[in-house]
Amino acid sequence: MTERINVPKVAPEAYQAMRGVERYLQGCDVPHVTLELVKIRVSQINGCSFCLDMHARDAKKSGVSDERLWSVAAWREAQCYTDAERAALALAEAATRIADRPDPVPDDIWAEAARHYTQEQLAALIVAIAQINAWTRINVVSRRVPGSF
Repeated sequence: MTERINVPKVAPEAYQAMRGVERYLQGCDVPHVTLELVKIRVSQINGCSFCLDMHARDAKKSGVSDERLWSVAAWREAQCYTDAERAALALAEAATRIADRPDPVPDDIWAEAARHYTQEQLAALIVAIAQINAWTRINVVSRRVPGSF
């Protein structure tokens, strides 16, 4: 794969603005591992090898086991995720696949997330899901090469 365009280099102001959102997420009250699992799942759905590579490595550095990394795509069947992580992953999938159903984020998915997270944490999760969706789209379209971060 050959990179089409290096968006951070060509549009540094946009890149810095997105990095600002990342700084907010680093300081939010959602567990770091949960955010990494969400980023991995969204990257899988969107087919972004760059983000998948980056966030799998980040999760591994944060102590996420190989089993949890390997089974993110099958989180519903895997026994290694907490109920809160499952709720975040369900929310991430629904918010990423908005066009796939008439009610993109059904009340039951929202209610389960709200059972595990505060309003502030829910807001941060929504921002994190939107942010990784933006990153994956930038990297898929530009064909950013995995491992080049």
